[in-house]
Amino acid sequence: MAVIEAGGRKLKVSVISPTAVGFVGEGESVIIPAYDGLMGVLYGHAPMMTLLGEGEVVVRDGSEEHRIGVAGGFLQVVENEVSVLAERVITDDSEETEETSN
Repeated sequence: MAVIEAGGRKLKVSVISPTAVGFVGEGESVIIPAYDGLMGVLYGHAPMMTLLGEGEVVVRDGSEEHRIGVAGGFLQVVENEVSVLAERVITDDSEETEETSN
């Protein structure tokens, strides 16, 4: 993926499940495992919603990169806010998978 200069404009990003917070912060770009493949979000992206697949959400901010494992759920992009509402979240700090009961 090509690196695109965001010019100081940042996305507000949250990756959460009902029982865990995977990431809350800012980033210049986000790569999401949608149910039908990977997709990228940059500042100014059109509003959208999609189903999540299984894989890693990658949040890039300059030279920093955060990787958060997710499985199932939804993605919403509205006014430069990226909300990943996952059924399960796996953080860098923990190999433990958080699940909800149905």
